[in-house]
Amino acid sequence: MDVYSNILYVKEESAALSHLAHSTALNDKYRTETCCIIGNYHSLKGQHERAAQYFRRALKLNPNCLSAWTLMGHEYVELKNPPAAIEAYRRAVDVNPRDYRAWYGLGQTYELVDMPYHALYYFKRAVFLRPRDARMWNAMGHCFQAGGEAEYGLAIRCHMRALPHDKEGVSLHELAKLHARLGQRAQAAHYHRLVLERMDAEGLEGQDAVEALTYLADCYEAEGDTTAAEACLTRLLEYGAHSKESARSAMDQLRCALGSAATPVRPDTPPSR
Repeated sequence: MDVYSNILYVKEESAALSHLAHSTALNDKYRTETCCIIGNYHSLKGQHERAAQYFRRALKLNPNCLSAWTLMGHEYVELKNPPAAIEAYRRAVDVNPRDYRAWYGLGQTYELVDMPYHALYYFKRAVFLRPRDARMWNAMGHCFQAGGEAEYGLAIRCHMRALPHDKEGVSLHELAKLHARLGQRAQAAHYHRLVLERMDAEGLEGQDAVEALTYLADCYEAEGDTTAAEACLTRLLEYGAHSKESARSAMDQLRCALGSAATPVRPDTPPSR
């Protein structure tokens, strides 16, 4: 039942989770599973201190409850208590070293406290257990990005490994940004186009699309493809106020450039009839 409550939690079905918590509490409120279910309910409601309290109760009943240690780690992250989160995740790893969630949680927590190389170690342990999970590869890529331009190549390799399994499009956006930072305009433009294609296919809008359109507009203008550049800027006008202002300014500059590039009429040329 606690696994079912995790599914309801991920799907954010608070009514069903509330019903499950109530029914299990009526049947046996002193079971480990019941405490985990109630903890999940409070977590979904944003009551993280109460959620942690129920996970602690679960661990008093069963100190080897893997999910309770892991879930308590999540709550301490939400409560901005990294040392307690790290301790909870470490206890989860002690219970089951093959649980990728605890390794991943440790990586995330060390990343939160700006210790990317410690985080990288734990993400590597997680990706060893879940080699087809894009989140692990993207997390490793972010750690390498923190090392500066010298490690961008390693970051690109990680995001490339994430790409076939990434349903969220995170790796596409990161690859576009990394190639842009390295001055590799063709590769950056390629990934920005893929970002747009994915978002258009799924009917999505957002900052990723704004960044892609802005970058592509600059690329097309530099290549002299004013039609494509203007098309990107026109699409940017559909977005928020900041994007609209930037797009209008860029559109004006593009039109001015086109006007100045036109052949001027010579003073001694007679007017056309």
